[in-house]
Amino acid sequence: MKERIDIMSELTHIIFNIQRFSVNDGPGIRTTVFMKGCMLNCLWCHNPESKSPRPQLMLTPRQCIGCGECVRVCPKALHSFTEDGVHLIDRGSCTGCGTCAQECVGALELCGKEMAADEIIKEVMKDLPFYKNSGGGMTVSGGDPLFDPAFTLELVKKAKEAGLHVCIETSGFSKWENVEALIPCVDLFLWDVKETDSARHKEYTGVPNELILDNLRRLDAAGAKTVLRCPVIPGYNDRSEHFAAIAALAESLSHVQEINVEPYHPLGQSKSEAIGKEYALAGLAFPKEEVVKEWIAEIQNNTRVPVKKA
Repeated sequence: MKERIDIMSELTHIIFNIQRFSVNDGPGIRTTVFMKGCMLNCLWCHNPESKSPRPQLMLTPRQCIGCGECVRVCPKALHSFTEDGVHLIDRGSCTGCGTCAQECVGALELCGKEMAADEIIKEVMKDLPFYKNSGGGMTVSGGDPLFDPAFTLELVKKAKEAGLHVCIETSGFSKWENVEALIPCVDLFLWDVKETDSARHKEYTGVPNELILDNLRRLDAAGAKTVLRCPVIPGYNDRSEHFAAIAALAESLSHVQEINVEPYHPLGQSKSEAIGKEYALAGLAFPKEEVVKEWIAEIQNNTRVPVKKA
């Protein structure tokens, strides 16, 4: 009992995944900690289950066998089935208790678990030999780590105390003080550059980009290393003007390490459906590989900073 009391006395946050053996979230082999909660609402979000800071119930209809256990155990009677076997959930009244998911054979999953920083570090440290051999470490992603800056600061402090290389992936939409506090404990910032035109940025994500770019420039002036992470979405931000602006932004920074082009993928659609949300870009397909190479070349032609596919 004492151990549990100690853990609960710390700051906690809802974590929806701890992904081991990640190779695209910073250098080397890494463990990526995905936090729930995000300040943006991107049309193309590939982790829509990360937007809400609360645990959410996910339903995969093709795995539902119609056993009715969820109907039996739900304390609020939120599950029902139509005459033709369609599984319905009253999501507006769901508190995310997870009782139904515990009894389900695989169709229901509770996305999100409250964890303390020490619990997370304990999981991350299981792969310490791989980090040492590859130059890897821990990456904190989301959602957005800056959604809960106090918890994120505690987490990265504990990671550095454990001798880990630390990356943060963020949109940068936060008070400068929250970003500045992380600098001593973060080795590399993976900084999202979703759209260089502020009006378009607001249209696509729900917020303008002035604060994001100002924080990036202040971070660079402080000497912090960054990687620009640039999602490219066909029909939205795959324009020459945007690519030129990405290159110009990189050229203006002194400590940027590289530019990562992140081609659109539609994997967020099934996740949106699983949490009962409509996906804004339904039907948009993967871009062709030759098109992605053209995007990379167009950016690379205007900057000395290395550009590669993420």
